[in-house]
Parts: sequence; structure tokens; C-alpha cells
Amino acid sequence: MNPIADLAAATRRASRHLAAAPGSRRDDALRALARILDDRRDDLLAANRRDLAAADRDGLAPALRGRLALTHAKLDTLIDGCRALVAQGDPIGRPLRRTELDEGLVLTQVHSPIGVILVIFESRPDAVIQIGSLALRTGNAVLLKGGSEAVHSNRALVACLRAALEAAGLPAGAVEGVESRADVGALLDCDRDIDLVIPRGSGALVRSIQQRSRIPVLGHADGVCHLYLDASADVDMAVHLAVDGKTDYPAACNATEALLVHRGFLAHLPTVAEALRGAGVCLRADERARAVIPWADAATADDRGREYGDLTLAVFVVDDIDAAISFIHTYGSGHTDAICTEDPDAADRFLGTVDSASVFHNASTRFADGYRYGLGAEVGISTGRIHARGPVGAEGLLTTRWLLRGSGQGVGDYGDGGRRYTHRALPLE
Repeated sequence: MNPIADLAAATRRASRHLAAAPGSRRDDALRALARILDDRRDDLLAANRRDLAAADRDGLAPALRGRLALTHAKLDTLIDGCRALVAQGDPIGRPLRRTELDEGLVLTQVHSPIGVILVIFESRPDAVIQIGSLALRTGNAVLLKGGSEAVHSNRALVACLRAALEAAGLPAGAVEGVESRADVGALLDCDRDIDLVIPRGSGALVRSIQQRSRIPVLGHADGVCHLYLDASADVDMAVHLAVDGKTDYPAACNATEALLVHRGFLAHLPTVAEALRGAGVCLRADERARAVIPWADAATADDRGREYGDLTLAVFVVDDIDAAISFIHTYGSGHTDAICTEDPDAADRFLGTVDSASVFHNASTRFADGYRYGLGAEVGISTGRIHARGPVGAEGLLTTRWLLRGSGQGVGDYGDGGRRYTHRALPLE
């Protein structure tokens, strides 16, 4: 017997029950999840305190400890996300196109779940509910492997998901928690029953999974996000966006990691830099930037394209917007990049040319998030170009199927003087 292969097969069976259930049942499960999270607040926070105490004993890095912590505010956001997913309506079976192939022969393309998804993530226990709620919404079963530093929090949150499924009369086995690395290694061989792997974590984690498994992988390797301060940038806005992008959550993959400064804005850089320093940010600047902020540390070649994940920010001066765009394409990771400018032509050029999953004008890079996009939650962020790109919400966890309703037709009935195809587009409703 192979218990991990058996687990994957059982999850496949549960996924089919979940997908075939009426959408109202999945709505009920999401409502139950919101209620259960609220009712079990004290237990969830107590489990999280056990993980935080262990993290403090083990000397977990501050950035990772920040991701590990659950708070009432985070639980409120998770609950709001569940309710937002209910409000979105059930996507399964929703028609995308209807075509009359011939009289009495109608083809419909509909949304369909992907199936079974293995999600591997580090440090952030709130990801359990973000991912799980999206799985409920889209009819996908999910195997969740969180970091060992969050083991107690993850167990408690997985139990909430399973309780919500049971409350709605759905199979609890559509959500399974996995705790050991050995089990993950075995699951990566289960390409018959697992349809997609989504790693949320370091670039090393993503690359190792891509090399290890035949199962398709959706994710991003790095979050190297840039803020470009154009010559016509408003100084107060530049200060606000730079500070927010770097300090709101430095460990997040959408935190700003590099500031690109147009030479025409260089005289205003000290104002921005002092605000960052006042917020506790360490600046690593190139030679031209240090001419006006000499107190900054000297940047090296290693600071280009680097994801710090803490209160460190690289600063580079560029001659024009084309140089900024070239810099982003050379050293960025295709995650999120932003321009601060009052010049609409420059904004349009940046938005139209920068080849990243999310591109912003006069907004913090921290907005690159499924909840903030109104997706309800996100299962991760993809920088690939196939299937889903950017924050992956419910739509990114769906594929399509084709449903054909006929009245006895055969292919041999068409052609050579027989019946003719009409291929007439029909309304979706």
C-alpha cells in the first residue's frame, strides 16, 4: 500500500463530488467557513501563539515571523474574503460561448474546475483560508502543505475548512493538510491524481518543484518590484508611494524592492530618501544617487534584481523612461512595477510597454493582491504567461469543458450533399 498515493486518489474522488454539487452547496460552505472562523477566533489565535512562541525560541527571522502571525485584523480580512466569494456567484458551469452547429445541435463552452491542486506555501497560515476558500468557490479539491513553523495554526485552519464542507453536506476530504516534506515529495509523483502544483514561497522553492515534478506548476519565482519616479512625478506622491511600497509589508512579494529615479527628478530624491530613512529603511544607492544622498550605502551589482524581503531598498538613477523600462525588463521578475508621474503620455508608455503581470500608474506596488483586486482572495501570484497571470483568484483556478446537446446527429450526416453546419453564435442566456 502507498498511503500518499491513496490520499491523492481519495482527494480526486472528493473533488468530483465537490464539482458536481449544486452551486448553492458551495455557497453554504463559504458562509459556514466565515461563521466558523469568527466562532473559533480564540482557538485560532491560541494555536498561532504556540507557533509564535516556537518561532521566538528558534530565532525565526523577523520578516518570516511577521508572516507567521495571525491577528484579529487578518481574520477579519479572511472572513470578508469568504463573503466576497459568495457574492461573486458560482462560476462552475457558467457559459462562455454557445454555438449552434446545426439545427438541434448546440455546443456550449462552460467553466469547469481544474480538479486537484497541491499548494505549498511558507510561513503564512492565513494562506490556508485564502487558498481553501478559493478552492470551495471553484469546486477544486486542495492539498495544503504549509511551513513547519506554522504547524499548529495550519492544523486549526484546515479543521475550519473541513468543518465548513461538512456543514454544507460536502466531502471533508476535498481539503487535506499535509505536514511532512517526505509526503510532499511523494505527492509530486502523483501526476495521475494531482492536476496542478502552486508553490508560494522563495524562488528556490518554486524552481525546485518545477525540476522535481511532471505536474504543471503555477507560480512566481521572485517578487522584484520597481517604482519609477519620472521627471514629472509629484514629490509628495513619490514619498507616499515609496514609503508605502517598501514599509507596509516588507516581506511580501509585492513590496517595492528598487526605486528608479529619472535624472530630472534627482533634485527631489533627498526628500524621498529622508522619508524612507525616517521609516527605518536602509537605502543602497548607485553613484549618481549617492551624489545627493551621500549617507546611503553604496549599491553593488548584486543589488540589481534583488528581492530583499526586508526594510532595504535599492536606488538607481536612469536617464529617461526608456532606460527605466529597459532596467525593469533586464532585472525585474515580471511581478509588479509602477510609475509615479503627472505626464499622461509617460504613464501610457509605461503601462503599455512594461511586460509585467501588474503595471501601475500612481499607485503602490502593494496593491498587487487578489483581495485588493476584488477577487475575494488569491491562491498565489503567477508571472507566467500561460493560463493565469498576476494574482490568481477564482478565475485562475478554472478551466473549460465543451457540452454538446444534439438530437441524434452523426458526423457522417454532413458533407457530400448531406447536412450543412450553421455555426451560428447564440446568446449565452
